[in-house]
Amino acid sequence: MQFDDIAVGKRLFVGEGKPEVLGRGPTEIRGSSYIEGPMIVGTPPPILTATLMVGPASNSDLLVPPIVPGALCTGVNNPYSLAIDGSSAFLGVVDTSNNVNVGGNLIAQAEVMSRCGTHILSAKKNFDIPHPSKEGWRLRHTCPEAPYNDVYIRGRVTNKNVIDLPDYWKDFVDFKTISVQLTPVGSHQSVIVKRVDENAIHLQSNYSMPIDCFYHIFAERKDGESLISEYQGQTPADYPGDNDQYSISGYHYDVKEG
Repeated sequence: MQFDDIAVGKRLFVGEGKPEVLGRGPTEIRGSSYIEGPMIVGTPPPILTATLMVGPASNSDLLVPPIVPGALCTGVNNPYSLAIDGSSAFLGVVDTSNNVNVGGNLIAQAEVMSRCGTHILSAKKNFDIPHPSKEGWRLRHTCPEAPYNDVYIRGRVTNKNVIDLPDYWKDFVDFKTISVQLTPVGSHQSVIVKRVDENAIHLQSNYSMPIDCFYHIFAERKDGESLISEYQGQTPADYPGDNDQYSISGYHYDVKEG
């Protein structure tokens, strides 16, 4: 017997299962359904690959709003096989054979892993934001790259001969690696670095002139091994140091030993 329309007033069960999570009697969830699967929505695939398979719409009766104003778009031409209006949760592995387009932030609780198996020279560490002063423009900056695990501070020192370092630097950086760049402001003051200690950079000027200069101070972190910038190998897995200390574009994280 064939029905054009079937109305289900409460719950719909397809199969033998009786999921208690949907409730019973007074606690049942009206309008809920349970399908044992597999279930196919849209164009059927050549083989069964999952409990739920969603393909492009194959129903010619389906009309959807045009993607481009003024264009005719039916369900067959709709670029999306699945659209979720609201939050979604994936509690297992998510595999995709194409791009993942993210309109906002991509947040991971652990490492973001790559299986490409090659060194990605184009993968740079960037941030991209709306331009702060030009309407309709964007601003993209990239992280500096160097053969050292450096940190830096910068600023301006005026009418004093000491640049105070952050308190945590004494436990964070190797003081033998500190380098200081000074740019006098307003006049040639012949400013030099007199000495460096754990808390400060001490300066000196000719004839005790008042000091006014910009500074830029670099130092290498000591909370880990020094970076080996050149090494013999075919992939990042050949790195002779401790790869656990780094996040590397193109590295086979999935074969790393935890």
